[in-house]
Amino acid sequence: MPRAPVVLVTGGAGFIGSNLVAHFARQADVVVCDRLGQDDRWRNIADCDLADFVAPEDLAGFLSGNGGGVDAVVHMGAISSTTEADVDLILRTNFTLSRDLWRWCAEHGSRLIYASSAATYGDGAAGFDDDESADALARLHPLNPYGWSKHLFDRWAQRAVRAGAPCPPQWAGLKFFNVYGPNEEHKGAMRSVVRQIAPVAKAGDAVQLFRSHRADVADGGQRRDFVYVDDCVAVVDWLFRSPTVCGLYNVGTGRSRTFAELAAAVFDALGLEERIEYVDMPTAIRDRYQYFTEAETRKLRSAGYDRRFTTLEDGVRAYVGHLESTDRL
Repeated sequence: MPRAPVVLVTGGAGFIGSNLVAHFARQADVVVCDRLGQDDRWRNIADCDLADFVAPEDLAGFLSGNGGGVDAVVHMGAISSTTEADVDLILRTNFTLSRDLWRWCAEHGSRLIYASSAATYGDGAAGFDDDESADALARLHPLNPYGWSKHLFDRWAQRAVRAGAPCPPQWAGLKFFNVYGPNEEHKGAMRSVVRQIAPVAKAGDAVQLFRSHRADVADGGQRRDFVYVDDCVAVVDWLFRSPTVCGLYNVGTGRSRTFAELAAAVFDALGLEERIEYVDMPTAIRDRYQYFTEAETRKLRSAGYDRRFTTLEDGVRAYVGHLESTDRL
């Protein structure tokens, strides 16, 4: 009987990571690398049958003792806060570790699927096409250190591929757009807008959205490509089952929706009358605020991914139902 594949998930107790752990634990021996700290993120993986748990500071030792024993690294671990001010810390975590994992996977024949971000697109002036050519990547200008660190690694990986340097047998970078769904409790102020406004709406209060500070965009008319976390898991699963597919890929629905539509979907899921009020956007973020994001999905579709993405209304309804069933509203 063949052994179960071994999948290492970095950031495995985090938001997207824990959803991936729950999925892969049903078909593989899963090793989680993360730091749990003093919050409740341990609950995200409490029901999962894990082969091992490794602290980040012990990861190098674990890998050195398991050369050839890890079939795939799903690298979700990162500092994802767009307001983190320690750029050295961001760089060590988001770039240096990713580079070291790439090199380890290349040396030991392990596949690498890693999290990039739609934050690499900056203000969107260069579009949202996941073209991985050197010229296309050079046109992107992220707005914050988080986006820059992800972009830096995307460019480093592409340089390695073009130079014919050792590469993992499969590699894929996923540019996640605005992800929402279960297991984001620990993210605090960085939780999705759905998670932030649902309890306010449930309490019968008006939810607050940012007022627009552009004449051509209505209040609440700022647009994002909101993607349900189950779809992110589905894309990673497809890649895991498609070992010849490599490259940078957007992970979004391909359809932008307004924040006003998002709020309306939350009220509808709760069966409540819509109540929205608009407040001024903090001046500190006005100059680098994205008014529009929308994933270009042709490349992912051309590579063979054919599953339908969850609509905003269906995703919000499922998420709000989960929050209510787990007494989190």
